[in-house]
Amino acid sequence: MSAPVFSTLGCRLNAYETEAMRELAQTAGVKNAVVVNTCAVTAEAVRKAKQEIRRLRRENPDATLIVTGCAAQTEPQTFAAMPEVSKVIGNTEKMQATTWASMAPDLIGKTEPVQVDDIMSVTETAGHLIDGFGTRSRAYVQVQNGCDHRCTFCIIPFGRGNSRSVPAGVVVDQIKRLVDRGYNEVVLTGVDLTSWGADLPSEPKLGDLVMRILKLAPDLPRLRISSIDSIEVDDNLMQAIATEPRLMPHLHLSLQHGDDLILKRMKRRHLRDDAIKFSEDARKLRPDMTFGADIIAGFPTETEVHFENSLRLVDECALTWLHVFPYSARIGTPAARMPAVNGKDIKSRAARLRAAGDAQVQRHLAAQLGKTHHVLMENPTMGRTTQFTEVIFDADQPESQIITARITGHAKTQLIASSC
Repeated sequence: MSAPVFSTLGCRLNAYETEAMRELAQTAGVKNAVVVNTCAVTAEAVRKAKQEIRRLRRENPDATLIVTGCAAQTEPQTFAAMPEVSKVIGNTEKMQATTWASMAPDLIGKTEPVQVDDIMSVTETAGHLIDGFGTRSRAYVQVQNGCDHRCTFCIIPFGRGNSRSVPAGVVVDQIKRLVDRGYNEVVLTGVDLTSWGADLPSEPKLGDLVMRILKLAPDLPRLRISSIDSIEVDDNLMQAIATEPRLMPHLHLSLQHGDDLILKRMKRRHLRDDAIKFSEDARKLRPDMTFGADIIAGFPTETEVHFENSLRLVDECALTWLHVFPYSARIGTPAARMPAVNGKDIKSRAARLRAAGDAQVQRHLAAQLGKTHHVLMENPTMGRTTQFTEVIFDADQPESQIITARITGHAKTQLIASSC
């Protein structure tokens, strides 16, 4: 093995940072190394990270095996104690050129095996390191990192640090370069995207950034934003939803639950009526708007009545694309000390939520029959609508291009179309 091998677990932001690490490692001349970029969002994510580390060590017995990412940041000694692991580096350190320079072949082994500093002391994000990543058709741009909130179930602030924003000018310049390289869609990513700007001069909002991008990058065909906290959506973002067709009509909402008492115990900043009102307001402004959402099943103290409120929220907000998380206790979080729900109940409730989400997907797909969509092709036979729905074709289409297609059917979670 010569060039480093990278394995990414978890979110799009991790994938973005893996690309930055790849470039840093290449510049530093790192050889014969395996890098695992971990996730810490659930206990299951940490278990999968350990499993991946063991697998990669078996396949690469002589390599330097480096573990980084959120799980490495939150519990570095856990990974340092694994015999398969050579080095553990934190989320700040992984984005620094000096870290990778110290792993050049002539220096490896001469630095501390654990390099993890206090993430809460970090005041800048490294979103400028690469000009996006993704497929040939879609690029992801990091505009924010970290989180200032302390939801009782969440370990991520301790892996990512406090919220920090990439300045708007840097973001716009990145996107202009991506447009010049032929990208037809850009996705803005972050840990707590709607907190963007709070640490910048004059405290701009996410909507200000969106409007600025659309104004200063007029040749960008499609702008998409990833997961947002609906209670923090500002007036300019609502205006963009209403007036800017280049802003895609698909929002992924960080809802987490549909019961007010559980939301309070989660230390969320919204109530169920806030979620319902936002989805209604957004659809009034943009009738073709679709929503995804994160929902946790089996949060501590959740009763069947509490759970039913989450289940009803799927229909009340018409949540098409669900990410269902069976509750998983994270040591060090307040929720881990709350009375737990029976494991079988957690599993059953998660399955019921997924079934409700599947039913919403089928309703969405059926409603598209006969409609015409603009589809961004990700490969010769599959693309996505503006609502992020997969569309398959029986004949090859021009990859990375936006084509007009008529929907003729659907199968499983995909639409079937013919080009117009």
